[in-house]
Amino acid sequence: MSIQTIETMARWVENNVKENPSLQDMSSYVGYSPYYCSTKFRQHMGMTYKQFLAQCKLKAAAYDLCITDDRITDIAFRYGYSSSEAFARAFSQTFQCSPRQYRKTCNISLGSPSP
Repeated sequence: MSIQTIETMARWVENNVKENPSLQDMSSYVGYSPYYCSTKFRQHMGMTYKQFLAQCKLKAAAYDLCITDDRITDIAFRYGYSSSEAFARAFSQTFQCSPRQYRKTCNISLGSPSP
């Protein structure tokens, strides 16, 4: 499997993150078995498919926090979290702040008045 194919898989996941894409979906997209994709993906990316998907979801959620006024709970559900609490725990582990604090920081750095 070429590096370009692995990068194609990563881009595909990033572009389809709202649909909660499975390893099976991704492997079908590139035409290889799930096991082979999983092995090669981990070797090249340094993380499992599941870890990469979780990272993509959190990055997309962080972006939504900055550019929308959507409720944090709605953003959590959009990216497949079972509750706003589960989302807040995962978000805080990655970004070292709560989703609310992150949004406030975005509003300040974008020059928007914060609530």
